Amino acid sequence: MTTDPRTPCLIGWSQLTRCDGEPLDAWAAALLGTGVDPKAIDSLDVVYCQSWQYDDPPGRLAAAVGADPARRHYSGIGGTTPHVLLRDAAARIAAGASDVCAVVGGEALDTVRRLQKAGERPAWSHREAERSPFPFEAPFHPAEVAHEVFQAYTTFAVRDVAHRARAGLGVEAHRRSLGELLAPMTAVAAANPHAWFRDVATADELWPASPANRMVAFPYTKRLMSVMDVDLSAALVLASQAAADRLGVPADRRVYLRGSAYGTDPVYVAEHDEQWRSPAMAAVFAEALGSAGMGVDDVAHLDLYSCFPSSVSFALDALGLAPDDRRAPFTVTGGLPYAGGAGSCYCLPQVAALADVLVADPGSAGMATGVGMHMTKHAATVWSTTPGPYTAPPDQPPPAALRPIVEQHRGPAVVVAYTVHHGRDGEPTDAVAVCDLPGAGGARAYAKGRDPDLLGALEADEWVGRDVVLADGGGAVNELRLP
Repeated sequence: MTTDPRTPCLIGWSQLTRCDGEPLDAWAAALLGTGVDPKAIDSLDVVYCQSWQYDDPPGRLAAAVGADPARRHYSGIGGTTPHVLLRDAAARIAAGASDVCAVVGGEALDTVRRLQKAGERPAWSHREAERSPFPFEAPFHPAEVAHEVFQAYTTFAVRDVAHRARAGLGVEAHRRSLGELLAPMTAVAAANPHAWFRDVATADELWPASPANRMVAFPYTKRLMSVMDVDLSAALVLASQAAADRLGVPADRRVYLRGSAYGTDPVYVAEHDEQWRSPAMAAVFAEALGSAGMGVDDVAHLDLYSCFPSSVSFALDALGLAPDDRRAPFTVTGGLPYAGGAGSCYCLPQVAALADVLVADPGSAGMATGVGMHMTKHAATVWSTTPGPYTAPPDQPPPAALRPIVEQHRGPAVVVAYTVHHGRDGEPTDAVAVCDLPGAGGARAYAKGRDPDLLGALEADEWVGRDVVLADGGGAVNELRLP
């Protein structure tokens, strides 16, 4: 069968770990490392960089490598961003609007952190005259502001506790299962020359809290969480089949985009009806596989976004897979906690690593997934060295909020999910809970717990489904108390 000349395929990919210089230098090195002539690039996307605010990221990168793309774009934030950019590039290629599209990104957050510890700041080039605001896509909900529901480790831990209750696991059995789920990823990272951490760890080195592995947000210890302070960059070049022919790319160095999908759950955590699963994630995975003409059993290689254990567990549920599935440990890089999660850029080295795996296993298929913004944004791409028709389904429309959020509530409530924060000394500091409000038409409220005895009880036993009371916690805070 003749391949459509507008079929999108990866023709170059490159990863870079650590770089002497600034993010722009790393981006340029990664793009040049793809082996694609920069002058052939007609579209350039740069993923948002948290390490440094350049005045014109795509323009500066184009100048650094000698490219002159007609289309230049700087993205927003989120773990799904690279997949969305690849999906958009594929649409332009299929429509004939582009021929060779580069997607590049990376961070130098480890360098920034080391400079800060030394009392210094980066002195890098082309800083924008006025720092732009962080590109949040939605404002914080006032109730989330009042209860400090900001950090990803809070929200993903909350969802994991809901998942635990749904599964009927005991507290310690669940904690142990998190270590067992992620420990095999460390072996993949150890074999990955681009991984940030290359030490193999056992489950019992990951889940128990210790001075070297403090509890951050129960049940998550530090070693179960994504590591953002890394210096990692990557570049991907997607082209049409015709452009690949014109550029002389060997057939065995082409990895075809076979399917993709993107969708979202409700924006705010408490709005999610069933805290233990993601309907949008399941729909996105089904659409990506369906658009590729495949089922999950046709996919030999998986990299599931692994910022926290709950993102992996939710993905396994969405795909109908068990933790001991033949494709475990569900990563080709080592995952965000061990290979490194560079801001919004992880899915660039993810796809680059998957391309290497697929080239080494010709004819097989692989799937890579992304999660963003507190497990509300979901994306997936399906790849193979075997060409096939590519037609992406339309993005899912944003769903309506399923549960209204009450900012202040005084009275009875029922715990839906929760986490307990710990300080750097390892001691519990406060809890954040999502609570149902009986007789309030399905409404929910956030609550904060600060009583030391309550914090200990929340970690010792299952509190999902228990009756509590929300009292005045000062200002707009709902205080979580025993009835």
